[in-house]
Amino acid sequence: MMSHFNFENELNSVLRMDAPISKGPTMRWQKRMDNHQDGNISVNSSLNASTSTTTATSKTPMKSLNRSVNNPNPKTPSASGSGSKTPKSGGKAKTPGKAPKTPSGGDRFIPSRSSSQYDLGHFKIMNSNTTNEDSELLSPSQKEYQKVMSENLNGTDVEAGKVLSYQTKAPSAPAGFQNHLRVVYSKTPASTAKKTTRNIPQVPERILDAPDILDDYYLNLLDWSVNNHLAVCLGGSVYLWNAASGEINQLCQMETTDEYIGAVAWIKEGNYLAVGTSNGEVQLWDVAATKRLRNMTGHSARVGSLSWNSYILSSGSRSGAIHHHDVRVPNHHIGTLQGHNQEVCGLKWAPDGKYLASGGNDNLLNIWPAQSGSFISESQPLYTFSQHQAAVKALAWCPWQSGLLASGGGTADRHIRFWNCNTGTCLQSIDTKSQVCALHWSKDYKELISSHGFALNQLTIWKYPVMSKVAELTGHTARVLHMAMSPDGSTVVSAGADETLRLWKCFQVDEQKKKVQSSSSKETKSKLSMTSIR
Repeated sequence: MMSHFNFENELNSVLRMDAPISKGPTMRWQKRMDNHQDGNISVNSSLNASTSTTTATSKTPMKSLNRSVNNPNPKTPSASGSGSKTPKSGGKAKTPGKAPKTPSGGDRFIPSRSSSQYDLGHFKIMNSNTTNEDSELLSPSQKEYQKVMSENLNGTDVEAGKVLSYQTKAPSAPAGFQNHLRVVYSKTPASTAKKTTRNIPQVPERILDAPDILDDYYLNLLDWSVNNHLAVCLGGSVYLWNAASGEINQLCQMETTDEYIGAVAWIKEGNYLAVGTSNGEVQLWDVAATKRLRNMTGHSARVGSLSWNSYILSSGSRSGAIHHHDVRVPNHHIGTLQGHNQEVCGLKWAPDGKYLASGGNDNLLNIWPAQSGSFISESQPLYTFSQHQAAVKALAWCPWQSGLLASGGGTADRHIRFWNCNTGTCLQSIDTKSQVCALHWSKDYKELISSHGFALNQLTIWKYPVMSKVAELTGHTARVLHMAMSPDGSTVVSAGADETLRLWKCFQVDEQKKKVQSSSSKETKSKLSMTSIR
């Protein structure tokens, strides 16, 4: 009964959190106090024993006592009644239970762990299962987010951190070392190189409404002229937006609601606009006079792609045929190219007019040579590339390297491929993990921008030729079907199936660089003028 009562008392004392702990290991400070008291007790007992012995045998006990206390190591040991020496407790013996002092002055050696990041090492071990392929799938914004979160959680950069580091310089190699150039111990200093990355705004500069824009991957409904006019196809109408003044005007409208606009393309000079319709017509409009100049027929299906080469206008149809139109003469149809058995959704002339690239829904990419004098109907493509596994709509010729073409595939392909059309070889390809809808090269940087559909719906800027992601521009809630670049090359406009137009200032040139370029161009012009005068 008594044991049961004791058990209940112990249980109640455990449940009471405010009661003192009666059981458990002794505290470290309490151990040191106990050892210190034990040491004092032993010293006192030794002194008492010595005092009693001296008192029994010596005539002057206080003198002996003072000598044993004040001089713990006397030269002449005090005599005892039995003739034995003084106990060691009054001599050189150390205090029991007291550890020897360290050079630092403490009672024990405590290593400095400020240079050891054990939490960081544990974090790296726990995250070692993440593969390189998973990290490559992350976007630059996601990588930056993970880096910031890691720095906030761990207090330092995980990639640059080390589990062990040396605060002092390692010793140099001994004299006579066989290879004195070999660095055995190294301490890498922090890099002082200045980063040259530019600031790319992650939000659009302006957002415009584009109601009734068709959600059709195979059409080309956007183009920007050298006069800073943006042509946008909204259903059966074509609207012109003046980027300088912000003025919007309607250029034309189809006669019936069943008809729609399939493609627009500005001539190089920017004063005429070609319009492809759903009934197979190609119209030519004078923008300044808001007047239709010509209506060129000949296609048996809708026209979804257009491209200019000086006064030659090429049009691609759903029938797979490509027609060449000479807009200067009454008989405009001067040639037909038959290289696709499905709709031609991509059509681009090279800047030098040497090649014509055509992409179709049959997953083919054809490179056509420019004919001298006239275009022959029976001409064959110079190269036919079949590496793409989906429709080839996105086409872009490099402005600073002749013969370099970039092409993008649809949902089943998702690749951007680069071609040397002078040799007919594929230079490289990269999987974008998303449908490629449009491509554009930068005029001032060695970079490429792509717009995507399923399933990321974003714009991506790539560094060429390493094809590393420079930035990702998000904001569209549906696939980004069309894209155009401003005349100065600093702004890109994207049109999405979410019925919005977004303007991104992603290739803006530094003002100092502009001044240097303008001054150099002025010096070149002045030298040429002086040479012509002489």
